[in-house]
Amino acid sequence: MELCEKTIERDYVFKGKVINVRRDTAQLPNGKLANREVVEHTGGVTIAALTDDDELLFVRQLRYPIGDVLMELPAGKLNVGEDPLAAAARELLEETGAVARNFYDLGWIYTSPGYTTERLYLYAADGLTFKGQHLDEDEFLDVLRVPLTEAVRHSATGGYGDAKTDIAILRLDALRRIGMPEPIHP
Repeated sequence: MELCEKTIERDYVFKGKVINVRRDTAQLPNGKLANREVVEHTGGVTIAALTDDDELLFVRQLRYPIGDVLMELPAGKLNVGEDPLAAAARELLEETGAVARNFYDLGWIYTSPGYTTERLYLYAADGLTFKGQHLDEDEFLDVLRVPLTEAVRHSATGGYGDAKTDIAILRLDALRRIGMPEPIHP
């Protein structure tokens, strides 16, 4: 069976600063029609930034949609057309005040492909120097340092409650065991 659906109609229900929401009518492989709800998002980046003491930088912040404070790796939204590696360097500096000498590609993930187009690019970083945060005016967070071994243990035994954080930590740990890719630079 051919696994494809043809978009027949697209109706934007909401266009916002961070997301757009649309309701599509799609033709299924059997010819029938179905409604599809899609959240469009420009995507984002997550950075597993390691200090010289083998500690990961985390940010602790309130996540309004879930009404809870989470510990996460530094992350942020891609601007339209922005290079993901440049966004990673920008977000790392904005949120933690760190500038990395090296970045390492940890691949990418879809956050929830059943309803959103959001793709997150994951990076590791090292060779950090600190220059001071540049938070957005609506951004409030604390920067914490967690030993890598502790972060890996926590991710592997229950996690941080933030999928991008757990995946980036576990990928970084796996690559350190089998061999890191060559560093890349923004």
